[in-house]
This record gives sequence, structure tokens and C-alpha cells, in this order.
Amino acid sequence: MENTTTKTAPTRYSDTELGEFKQLIQNKLEIARAEYKDLLDVLNGSASNDDNSGAYATLEDGAATLEKETIYQMAGRQQKFIEQLEAALVRIGNKTYGICRATGKLIQKERLMAVPHTTLSMEAKLRQN
Repeated sequence: MENTTTKTAPTRYSDTELGEFKQLIQNKLEIARAEYKDLLDVLNGSASNDDNSGAYATLEDGAATLEKETIYQMAGRQQKFIEQLEAALVRIGNKTYGICRATGKLIQKERLMAVPHTTLSMEAKLRQN
């Protein structure tokens, strides 16, 4: 006799839940793109350099170079974050969003709300370290 009371874990999120995640990701994407644009604006605006003379010019040049490198790194991280969010939107479209790429199990909703671009469950992430 077959046991019909056994409840199997869902294999994917419902369309309603995917819609909620999509809205969350689109909001984060909008913010991330605006921040990325701001970083690029700062980089493009920092091309103008005051012609200071004296002993402080070298220090200021070094500080300006360090600041520019930091902003380049921030812009690079922001661009990667945008790409990860866009990839998450593709997974939502494919209805594979929220499925751990290591275990094949659903990633906890709380984790996806906090890190919507993740592709690993906490179980898999902890095994990775």
C-alpha cells in the first residue's frame, strides 16, 4: 500500500513567489545601476586636476591616484553585482531561480531575500569554505 501522506519538498518556487523575487531584484538592480553610474561620473569628473605646485602636489597626486583606484575597484564590484542580479532574473524566467546549483534543493527564502543573486544554499556555501 502506498503512503499518500508523505509530503515531498517543493522542487521550485511558485510563480507568485518568483514574482516577488523578481520585484526585489529589479529594485536592487535599479539602485545598483544608479550607484554604478554615480561611480563612473566620479571617475569621469576626476579627470580634471588642479595645477597645484609645491611639496603637497606629490602627496595630493598619490592620494588622488589611490582614490581613483578605489573607485575603479568599487565600480568593478558594482558591475559584477549588476551582472549577478541580471543572471538571477534569467533564472526567474527559466523558473530555476532559488535552486541550489550544488545540492539541487531549494534555497531558503530568507537567504534569497537577503542575497537575491545567490546560487548556493547555506548548506552548500558552508561546505565550500
